[in-house]
Amino acid sequence: MAKEVGAEALGRFFTDGKVRSRREWRGFKDTFYDYTRWLYIMKQLAGFIIKPRNIKAMFRYRWMANYLAVPMMVDKHTQGLRGPYLRMCHLEQDLVVYDVAKLLDNLFRGDRRLGNDEEFSKKVVLVDENEMTAVMMGFPTLKGLSRETPSTYVSVLLNQTAALHYIDVAQEYGLAGDVCPMPEAELGVSIDDDAPILGACAVQCNTTCDGSLMSNGGIAKRLELEDGIPIFQLAAPMRHREDDVQDYAAQEIKNCIAFIEEKTGEKWDWSYYFECAKRVNESTRHRMEWLDMNKTDYPQVFGSNLALYTETNYMAICGKVPEFVNVDRKLTALANQAYKDKMMMAREYRHRAIVWGVQSHFYMDFLLWILNCWGIVPLTDMLSMVNTEMIAEEDTPENREKAYYDMAWLTENMIMRNRTHGGYKVLLDELWEFCEEFNADVVILWEHMACKALDGMHGQFEEKAREKGIHLIWVTHDLFDPRIVSRQGVRDQVNRYMRTVFKEEPLDPSLEVLHDEHSW
Repeated sequence: MAKEVGAEALGRFFTDGKVRSRREWRGFKDTFYDYTRWLYIMKQLAGFIIKPRNIKAMFRYRWMANYLAVPMMVDKHTQGLRGPYLRMCHLEQDLVVYDVAKLLDNLFRGDRRLGNDEEFSKKVVLVDENEMTAVMMGFPTLKGLSRETPSTYVSVLLNQTAALHYIDVAQEYGLAGDVCPMPEAELGVSIDDDAPILGACAVQCNTTCDGSLMSNGGIAKRLELEDGIPIFQLAAPMRHREDDVQDYAAQEIKNCIAFIEEKTGEKWDWSYYFECAKRVNESTRHRMEWLDMNKTDYPQVFGSNLALYTETNYMAICGKVPEFVNVDRKLTALANQAYKDKMMMAREYRHRAIVWGVQSHFYMDFLLWILNCWGIVPLTDMLSMVNTEMIAEEDTPENREKAYYDMAWLTENMIMRNRTHGGYKVLLDELWEFCEEFNADVVILWEHMACKALDGMHGQFEEKAREKGIHLIWVTHDLFDPRIVSRQGVRDQVNRYMRTVFKEEPLDPSLEVLHDEHSW
């Protein structure tokens, strides 16, 4: 039991069961702070579950049981953290927990099976999990809600086995086993009749891959033919870096907005849009400042503290929730002070890494593991390297027209899609540019075996890594399915490279092999 960073063997907390043996002692000040944030999360959960419709949801929807693990999920991302890093993590995670609880409450409020608030449902627009929500930035009276986010995306963050039932259901109905398990699980939820039914309309996007298009097709048919919910298919250009596709992309945004106005009876509010645009720009500036710090010898906002928060703030929030900008400011203040004091998240930094590819979703705390176990600093990840351009934020006639292009650009550059589409430059060439900018000597390259976009370029990554003198550590996984490659299987791939190529010993040997196959 120790106050100092890295003084305690973190592997001792793991058991063969679902939860850890005990909470981590971080010294009185940090332990007390961590405990108060744990109480805050319990308060959020209590406030959510006290509503009768939400209690019903716990028994109606299979995936809701995973939300019992919310406190455990937060604990996974605070392992070994002290001082400002612990506070950054809680600022982010606590806000995300609050936002997801609000999303669930709204879904069940309008759900025909539970709350059945028909007037509220008329103000709901269903959106894809993988969709940039920029088209909702001008509708202050409407709710853009995603059913897939809580049923599949967040569920797997909470419980590594959460999606297995739905993957199996989809395959029982004839889907191939080599399809990406994320859209496969989403379709499995729809097939299993396990998604809330609500909304005046829905918007789907040709998001990340052919698997997502396949999943959207099945979900759309059920929404339209059985539930009577009309759908707009937002087709963003694949070659999103090309100038000659931007007029088409902007027209798609205009068509989508017109569809939402027609189905809901609400009108686009330019004042609200530009208010959101200001927040989008401020969040972008904060993220760029964090990334600039990470290019120095004293990176501050990285790993889980960067990845999970960016995914939520950039894509799902998109300037619509002021609380996220407030947290951005607090994070930057903490990071600036820690940078000034030359603080480090771990006791030793051995390697500087760019984490590239589609990360294993059932093991998101892997980024903290490579730091605590091997001293590898995950400076940034592919899903955090998104738009850095400022969008128009002043309400003028010229900017109103430009806004359609800005929303199109954001939609084209949603998380992951901005790298898996757009040509080899955005996926391959820019990786090595980032390695140079961040002074990285290692690339952790996730090889999601069902992701054809990245797997097809395996040889080119190898060739460029040899040319640049960068250590390339391949980590194979299957995104949502730990039956294919377990968490320990993921760790073993890094362990072998570190021992055989670098010939190093772990910073914390207790973390090298963990018996966590049954844990949340």
